[in-house]
Amino acid sequence: MPLQEQAKFEPRGKEIRGTGRLNSRVRVAVEATEDGQVVRAEGYTKDISAKGCLAVVPHGFAVGQKVRVINLVNQNASDAYLIWRGHEGPAGWELGLELQEPMADFWGLDF
Repeated sequence: MPLQEQAKFEPRGKEIRGTGRLNSRVRVAVEATEDGQVVRAEGYTKDISAKGCLAVVPHGFAVGQKVRVINLVNQNASDAYLIWRGHEGPAGWELGLELQEPMADFWGLDF
């Protein structure tokens, strides 16, 4: 593939995703109510953005499930939806989480 075509493809992919991402390992907790009980799983992010994160936690929450994401570094919390679940590895499930109206400094960074 010519280099020009590759260069055209990159920006399109970034637009689809919505916002820039930053590789960052932040300790997080994910909480949800399942069968009337609050389930909490603590893990870490692989990358973060102003609108969400890719996290690894040891519980296989369901895609579409409403959850609460807590940044364990600064204790900021936000409602979120699980929009993607990847494979289960030794540390847990890969989860794509979309934050719902997070505070501007949810991660403690400016995006």
